[in-house]
Amino acid sequence: MRLVACLVALLAMALPAWAQGPAPERVLNVYNWTDYIDPSALDAFTAETGIKVRYDVYDSMETLEARMLAGRSGYDIIVPTSEPTFSRLIRAKALQEIDRTRVPNWKNLDPAMMRQVESSDPGNRFGAIYLWGTVGLGVLPDRIKALAPDAPLDGWDLLLKPENARRLKSCGITIMDSAIDVIPSVLHYLGKRPGSTDAADLAAVEKTLMGIRPYIRTFAGAGAVEALAAGTTCIAMTYSGDVIQASARAAEAKRGVNVSYITPKQGAQIAFDVLAIPADAPHKDASLAFIDFMLRPAVMAGITNVTRYPNAVPASRTAIRPELLADTNVFPTEAQMAGFFTPSAVPQAAERARTRMWARFKAGR
Repeated sequence: MRLVACLVALLAMALPAWAQGPAPERVLNVYNWTDYIDPSALDAFTAETGIKVRYDVYDSMETLEARMLAGRSGYDIIVPTSEPTFSRLIRAKALQEIDRTRVPNWKNLDPAMMRQVESSDPGNRFGAIYLWGTVGLGVLPDRIKALAPDAPLDGWDLLLKPENARRLKSCGITIMDSAIDVIPSVLHYLGKRPGSTDAADLAAVEKTLMGIRPYIRTFAGAGAVEALAAGTTCIAMTYSGDVIQASARAAEAKRGVNVSYITPKQGAQIAFDVLAIPADAPHKDASLAFIDFMLRPAVMAGITNVTRYPNAVPASRTAIRPELLADTNVFPTEAQMAGFFTPSAVPQAAERARTRMWARFKAGR
C-alpha cells in the first residue's frame, strides 16, 4: 500500500498544472457596516495579493451579534464596535487572537487610542481600531429654525424634550434602530451611568423615550444617511460619520438641503470599530494580510476621506483632506473628547430588560 501511495504522489507531481485541477480560489469574506469602506482599497488589496474580497454589509450591532453568535458565519473579517459587541464576542470565544508578528503595520496604531479599547479587549489581543466616531444628532438647521426658532441646536434637548420634538414632527424625526446605542446615550443625558442596570434608571429612559415616541417618523440604521441627504427628515439620532456623509451628498445634489452634525454638549458616546477575525474564519492567512494592508497610512487616509470617519493611524493625517482635519465633528478637540463616554456591556438579565423596553418603545405602548 505504501508503494502504491508513493507512485500516486509521483504521478501527480509529474502531471502538468492544468491536468492537476484548478488551484483553490484565494478569497476573503468581509462583513462590515454599510458605507464604511473606500472601495478602491478593496480593489488595491486584490490587485496586490490576488485575494478576491467578498464583501457583505450590516446596519446594526444587533444584526452582527446575531450572525456571529449563531456560529459558522463564514466570515474572515468583521468590524464590531468596542462596546458592547466586541467585548461580548470576546467573552463568547467567538473571535481569535491576532498574531501581531503577521501584522507589521500594527505599529502604526495610536497607542493612546488602543489603550481606550483595552477595557473591552485587555492587551489588545483580538482587534485593531479601524474607524471611530460619536453618537449625536444630524439636523437640517434651516428647517428646524423655521419650525422652532428658539429650539436649542447644541444638544440632546432638541430631540429628547417633548415640546421640541412636537414642533419638529412635521419635518421628520428619525431614531437609529439600535437599543445598544440609544439607551446608553439617554442614560448619560439623564445623569445616570450609561452601563446602569438599575430598574429605576431604565424606567426613566423609557419615560423619556415614550415622551417623544408620538413624534418619531422612522427608525433607521443605514437609512439615516439617505433621509438626511434627501431632506426627508430634519433630525436624526445617528453616528457622526453618517451625518457628515449625508452633508457631502446633499451638497453634491445641490437641492438646497443643508445638513449639520451636533455633538451634544451633555457629552456623546464614542464608538471604536475594530478589525477582528472570527474564531472559525476559513481564511486566516488572508485575514491577517487584510488587517496589515488596512493599517497602512495611505490606505487609512483614503478610507477616512471617503467615509468621513476618523481613524487611529496618526501617520495617515498627511494624506487626509484638510477640510476633514479641520472639522471638529470628524476630529474632535481635546475638550470635546473629555466629555465623551464609552458604554459598557451589561449582564444578560439587564440586556433582556433593555430589549423588552426597546420593543415597547418602538411599538409605542
